[in-house]
Amino acid sequence: MSESDKALPFRPERKYIIGHEGWRPLALVLTIGTVGGFVFDWLRMPLAWMLGACVFSTVAAFCGLRIGMRVRLRQGMIIIMGVLLGSGFTPELVQQLGKWAVSLCVLSGMTMTGATLGYFWFRRFTQWDKVTCYFAAMPGGLNDMTMMGGAMGGQERAIALAHALRILTVVLTIPVWYRLVNGAQTSVLGMVSGPATNDWRDYAVLVACGVIGAVVGRLLRLPAAFMMGPMLMSAIAHLAGFTDSKPPGELVAAAQIVVGAGIGCRFVGAALHQLHREIATSIGAAALLIGCAVAFAEITVMLTGLNLDATVLSYAPGGFAEMSLIGLALGVEVAMVATHHLFRLFLIVLTGPFISRFVLTRGR
Repeated sequence: MSESDKALPFRPERKYIIGHEGWRPLALVLTIGTVGGFVFDWLRMPLAWMLGACVFSTVAAFCGLRIGMRVRLRQGMIIIMGVLLGSGFTPELVQQLGKWAVSLCVLSGMTMTGATLGYFWFRRFTQWDKVTCYFAAMPGGLNDMTMMGGAMGGQERAIALAHALRILTVVLTIPVWYRLVNGAQTSVLGMVSGPATNDWRDYAVLVACGVIGAVVGRLLRLPAAFMMGPMLMSAIAHLAGFTDSKPPGELVAAAQIVVGAGIGCRFVGAALHQLHREIATSIGAAALLIGCAVAFAEITVMLTGLNLDATVLSYAPGGFAEMSLIGLALGVEVAMVATHHLFRLFLIVLTGPFISRFVLTRGR
């Protein structure tokens, strides 16, 4: 282990556990996350259950509490989120694919610009090597970039820290902005409002979308397979008219708590007094990416006439699951948001290692 790696006690996600192992850490973080969800729901914050769980569990992690999340539990809840997001695909939205094509081209330019700015930002304000800075600067793919960066010789802990803080910064900034500036208020019941005549056939279709989608996603090795697979199956089912139902609100709230608590558990082992410079630099890089997203979103709106809120959320450098849920909670075009984040994730995963291998490794 290198000296620079020893200086970073932060631990990235392991195969089956985020944070501490055992049932007690899991029970503790779920309790903390639930309390946070209630508090933020009382404050009428957008995406209250995920945001509250995220904030409270992050504070718990920095305070040194033994919290932990089981990856398989998070994956199960992500499946529910995928089915919910797929229900947002409607024939009316799909008709806008022509405008999305222009927006996706601009998104490609924004991704390259943001990654370049982030790379030079990390090079200027940290002592990380080129490979670490490169994979830390990618605006997406926490697990993929951490593993790829480590395989290329970068510091996995530094890369994971940068990406976890990027997601946390975006998740905390955008919903709070919409709450304070636009007065946005949402409830989990509003997110899942649908027909009142759902029967067992509707829910059977939803369960089938989740199970089959998860299996297909894993078999095809899709990025974010446990969300992308169920989301695609649910989108097909809703577009084909097999159902127009959504998962129950209580189940969606529970899924949000797990997803939010999982974000907080990524900071287990991160010590503010030891990593204050890296933490501040990573938050600064996230703010830089947010500014880049807003600027490019304005350009896209001028070119296409798309909704500004939907475009900003589509370009925001948050996680695929988190940003799609925020879009759903705020009532913007979730199909557009999800499609753009999937495209960005594919773009980063496919091109990131190639560029790194042929550019950054020279003269290292």
